[in-house]
Amino acid sequence: MTTAEHIGGWRRGRFAHTYAAIDLGTNNCRLLIARASATGFDVVDAFSRPVRLGEGIGDRERLCEQAIDRTLDALEVCAAKIQRAGVTRSRHIATEACRRAANGADFLSAVRERVGLKLEIISAAEEARLALASCQSLIDPARPYALLVDIGGGSTEVVWVMVRARPDLPCGVELGIIDMVSIPWGVVTLTESMLCGQPRERPLENGVYDGMVGLIQDALKPFCAANSVHERAGAGEVQMIGASGTVTTMAAHHLGLRRYSRAAVDGASLARDTVLRIGAELSRMSVRELTQVPCIGHDRADLALAGGAIFEAVCRMWPVGSIRVADRGLREGVLADLMREADREADPLHARADC
Repeated sequence: MTTAEHIGGWRRGRFAHTYAAIDLGTNNCRLLIARASATGFDVVDAFSRPVRLGEGIGDRERLCEQAIDRTLDALEVCAAKIQRAGVTRSRHIATEACRRAANGADFLSAVRERVGLKLEIISAAEEARLALASCQSLIDPARPYALLVDIGGGSTEVVWVMVRARPDLPCGVELGIIDMVSIPWGVVTLTESMLCGQPRERPLENGVYDGMVGLIQDALKPFCAANSVHERAGAGEVQMIGASGTVTTMAAHHLGLRRYSRAAVDGASLARDTVLRIGAELSRMSVRELTQVPCIGHDRADLALAGGAIFEAVCRMWPVGSIRVADRGLREGVLADLMREADREADPLHARADC
């Protein structure tokens, strides 16, 4: 008997590795390094920096040099942390900005040459799958459908999910993606398209905020009609999970937090009426005033109005009583995949099946 077998497998499968996941989005570069634990994983290190990789991409369809330089600097920090932690399994992904950019592939080649990291551009469908995987434990098995809303920098993904109670599974639910939609409006692209030139010291003119809400609703109407989402939500069959900086920031604001706390926000619930009330309050504020709001501050103020409009559009469109807040995303979904893969490779039955 080997030592690993003697200690019950705690040095085999998922427990034999240190994992890393990078999520390079339109606005942020995020890294998570973790090791498996009995209840999921323990964070070894984490990093997040707003790099605005997708700055101006709506007009040029290219990543600009300044954004590339900012992002390469952030990825160099990530690479150093990965090396220092002794990571043995990793996956690094890029999303909407690189999907849309004509020079996206050239940028990833530059990342590999300068930083030594291999990033892959994933599809919107893969992005939706990873986001759903990270939120599985927040889904109520008692409601047969779920909407996962992920508001990004360059796009917003909405996933329509069938939910089935499965007490034999770790989270008690079995999930199946029925449909998903990715609309080309995130907090960065909507801000640049609708709020370009808006003075920071002045609130929006009448109709501008409602115009952003209407734009998002129009983009989502075909998806809504194809899946009868409004009717099922009205019948009380639908739950909603919100996964994004916009949703977590609004939850922190509602909770009255002076400083952001993931422990307080992740898994919290926001009543639909609360979202609409807070959205109305923030929509009357200037960007300069928003910088003074706790948990928004200077980092998020420029994008807060667009984010609020997207979130409000979703809540107005579908009459779901409350939204479950998820401070988790693609990185957690990637880590879950990597750990399951390590378990399969360590399973003797799986190894024999591959022979």
